[in-house]
Amino acid sequence: MSEKIGQLKLLAPDCKMRQTDIADTETLFRLIQSIPSPKAEPIKLWLAKIGYERLEEIQDPEITIERAVEYYQKKGYSESWINQRVKSIEVRKELTDEWKYRGVKEGLEFAILTDETSMLVFSHTRE
Repeated sequence: MSEKIGQLKLLAPDCKMRQTDIADTETLFRLIQSIPSPKAEPIKLWLAKIGYERLEEIQDPEITIERAVEYYQKKGYSESWINQRVKSIEVRKELTDEWKYRGVKEGLEFAILTDETSMLVFSHTRE
């Protein structure tokens, strides 16, 4: 696993640039799983809970929407804002499905189309 840990110079509290260990999220989760300390147990339990929830969402995607709505409610967003957010996700999905149908590749091509669409939409709202 050590081959997946890199080094990056970051500003330290003493205002000097110091080499700092870095890793992607997946590598960090694997590291946490390998820690034998009882102090790591709460994080391991949380990761297991999140993994279980993700599997539930794969089996029933509606759970994802329900959890998102609950999350936004806890953050204090209004019902109208939440409904608009859910609707915008649905519209985005319809749009990207159409792009896929027409042969657009995810990644850079999606990013370019998203950027172009945003520029068109937001330039018209300013007029």
